[in-house]
Amino acid sequence: MITGWGAHHIDSAHWAMDTEYTGPVEISGWAEFPARGLWNVHGRFQTEGLYENGVRMIVSDSLPNGIKFEGTSGWIFVSRGDEKVTNSDPVAKLKDAKALAASDSKIITSVIGPDEIHLYESKEHHGNWLECVRSRQQPIAPVEVGHRSCTACLLHHIAMKLERKVFWDPVQERFKNDDEANAMLARPQRQGYHIS
Repeated sequence: MITGWGAHHIDSAHWAMDTEYTGPVEISGWAEFPARGLWNVHGRFQTEGLYENGVRMIVSDSLPNGIKFEGTSGWIFVSRGDEKVTNSDPVAKLKDAKALAASDSKIITSVIGPDEIHLYESKEHHGNWLECVRSRQQPIAPVEVGHRSCTACLLHHIAMKLERKVFWDPVQERFKNDDEANAMLARPQRQGYHIS
């Protein structure tokens, strides 16, 4: 879950936190892993990432499927609501199936002023990508942003596996003074499919 669906939420959270070109500096967590059987994917889990700017990101299967931003003026929750792309997609399980909720409805209805931050607007990922192939502009999700989102998911997974706090250097992209964690950054590649 964390390395699959996690990227769909972590990339948006990184965008909102203005950390899409970096990552957490401390990560801790736990998970239940099966003791036997075909699958080795975690079950119940909770992780926490601390960012250099002081923001904490909590990722857990016990929370609604979406992103909740908490700030000094209240909170806002964003999700797909109860929309599914496939039958296995988790849904937000909101009481009213809305994809957007807030501690104060004025947060949702407020208008972004001309001098406030305006983010890159894209109506549809595939169309945005094709448009950027033609224009040579950066898409809404550049490759480095995707890399950092995926990296954050993998860092949370490593913390789950190690069952302890790990310290990450987002510039060097290595764990600090932790050979055991750094050994988990790569695994043996299948012959004929390796990358040098």
